[in-house]
Amino acid sequence: MATTTQKRVYSVLAEFATSGELLKAAEKVRDAGYRKFDCHSPFPIHGMDAAMGLPRSKVGYIAGISGLCGGLFGMWMQWWTSSVDYPVVISGKPYFSFQAFIIVTFGLTILGAALGAVVGMLFLNRLPQWFHGNFYSENFKRFSDDAFIISIESDDPNFEPERVRKFFETIGGRNIEVVAGE
Repeated sequence: MATTTQKRVYSVLAEFATSGELLKAAEKVRDAGYRKFDCHSPFPIHGMDAAMGLPRSKVGYIAGISGLCGGLFGMWMQWWTSSVDYPVVISGKPYFSFQAFIIVTFGLTILGAALGAVVGMLFLNRLPQWFHGNFYSENFKRFSDDAFIISIESDDPNFEPERVRKFFETIGGRNIEVVAGE
């Protein structure tokens, strides 16, 4: 009994010779209207965010709000324990003496901001991601060593494998590959 398996197309990859060519190619991909694409290189490239048209990261806002929540929780917790739950007069000070609570409040602000930044970064980057369709490509494995690669994902509204392949050829891509797998 023969079985036929249709392989799912995940993306189209193209390799570029240098980081400068990758940067210029990213601008051309962005200008062509593709939105679901990524650039892979062995090191960060200055100006790549602007070339790809990426908006500012939201991690800073998430960290700020998390830090504010942590600080407010720390101040509330100290107020509650020393003014409501177990009020004790210490050195003639009032029950709520905020100067004494600054250190713990500051510590919880930093802790909240750090935890918010880590969780926000993981959420925004969709991590942990155990598998990606690009892992089917042998060329893709080289990006962390010596290759500069652009991948256009199949869930891009303008994605059509043959059209993307021809587009990569016009902008100077080489080793162009349609990545398909199970």
